[in-house]
Amino acid sequence: MRIGELAEAAGTTTKTLRFYEDQGLLQPAERTAAGYRDYTPEAVARVDFIHRGQAAALTLAQIRQILDVRDGGQAPCEHVRNLLEARLDSINEQIKQLGEMRETISQLRDQASDIEPDTCRAGQVCRYL
Repeated sequence: MRIGELAEAAGTTTKTLRFYEDQGLLQPAERTAAGYRDYTPEAVARVDFIHRGQAAALTLAQIRQILDVRDGGQAPCEHVRNLLEARLDSINEQIKQLGEMRETISQLRDQASDIEPDTCRAGQVCRYL
């Protein structure tokens, strides 16, 4: 199938497919005599996998690693599990940091509940920060 057909079938754009190919995520397609890319039906599943990896917040480099393992003839399941575990740990840390930030901002807001602009010194922008 040509690149436009693959883009439509995979729900993406031809520009994205060219990018995936340049980045080594999508294997280079055979070329027709006229020079058009001619993708196999398996390319749709590969692009779908790339999109699912992105939806799981994996980087394109991590997705490429998984595809390289699969292309090397091995099942990447353990590698995927490790990546997902690391991503989950990262998200949990972000949630913790956001909770701490929320608490700090809440305290600052509470301190600013009684606004008294006359108490600010001239060289001070705002005493609540």
